[in-house]
Amino acid sequence: MTTKKSSRSSRSHRPLGLLLLVVPALLSSGCAASTPAPSSAPAETWTSTYTASEATEMAPLTGLALAEGSLAHPSLAAKIDNHSAARPQVAIDQTDLVFEELVEGGITRYVAVWQSNIPDALGPVRSIRPMDPDIIAPFGGLVAYSGGQQRFVDAMNATGQVSAIFDYDTTGLFSRSSATAAPHNVILAASEFVNRNAEVAPPAQQYAYAATLADASASVDGTPISVINTRFSTASGRSWTWNAEASAYLRAQDGTPDLSAAGVQLKATNLVVLRVNVTVDQSIPKTELIASGEASVSTGGKSVTATWSKGSQTAPIRLVDGNGVTIRLAPGNTWFQLVPNDTGSVELVP
Repeated sequence: MTTKKSSRSSRSHRPLGLLLLVVPALLSSGCAASTPAPSSAPAETWTSTYTASEATEMAPLTGLALAEGSLAHPSLAAKIDNHSAARPQVAIDQTDLVFEELVEGGITRYVAVWQSNIPDALGPVRSIRPMDPDIIAPFGGLVAYSGGQQRFVDAMNATGQVSAIFDYDTTGLFSRSSATAAPHNVILAASEFVNRNAEVAPPAQQYAYAATLADASASVDGTPISVINTRFSTASGRSWTWNAEASAYLRAQDGTPDLSAAGVQLKATNLVVLRVNVTVDQSIPKTELIASGEASVSTGGKSVTATWSKGSQTAPIRLVDGNGVTIRLAPGNTWFQLVPNDTGSVELVP
């Protein structure tokens, strides 16, 4: 009996053992079938298209951001003719700054200043006047004029500016244009003059600048003004009209648009009007600039009342509002109108 039970027990366990061996084999077979084959395609690569922005620096006479290293040269101031026979002037539309001043006969001339963009040529260049050293001295750079009374030439030389004077030039910096008649046709080789004096330092920043036109003091705090009319004498009327499309004031002179040599109306991002005293120096008007007085600053179609002051010949003109806060100009070019208190007038038209 014992032998028979042992035989049955042994037979009853064999199928279970076989089943256990088959199941792992089936599971192994199923796993192998579901595993994907390795891909031989190359991995996708990604390339950045980012380009770093060009390094910039601020132009000291406009507040504009220009390419770093492009401003490593001096400023160039020139006495520019504004007689009707001298228009249109060469490169007057490329200036950083323009100062318009009263001269003999009730007409005006310009002290124009270039630095962020030096043109190949500019003019017509005319003679110096007694207030010009006070205007030009703060820039510490180069100056060009045709001549003038020796006392005025001596005063300019005393400022330390590097001068190019047509009456004494033997180096070929000046020529006469055939576009206009003498004496309204003296042209300066501007870029050549600057290249010859590249070691002269760039000017210091003269005025405060906002980051944008909308942030300028007049834009923020000013009264909307569409037209600024200035008169230097009964013979000299000027008009500046705000043009929103150009984001600038367009200039008219003696009732007609004032045009560049390319036929484009002259414009200013900032228009600064200084009321000044004018004395007479041996029949020659002299704008008194080492002084202070009333002013208006116009930017972005608005104007703000200001006070101007200049403490010394080498000091820049300072502009503050009614609270004594420094006025910030918009980045761009600026025209200064030095309007006499006695013979001149200013009208701001909403």
